[in-house]
Amino acid sequence: MTIDSQLASDLLLGLIALMGVVGLVATVGAMFSMGRQAYRKD
Repeated sequence: MTIDSQLASDLLLGLIALMGVVGLVATVGAMFSMGRQAYRKD
């Protein structure tokens, strides 16, 4: 199986996009959970 430059570029771009989406979701989730904990003072 040979990998040409187009396939390698697409795979790399997809991997970067996937990492970006996962990082974004993790960041939003962490900020949301921290915000919820900060507001609860009971």
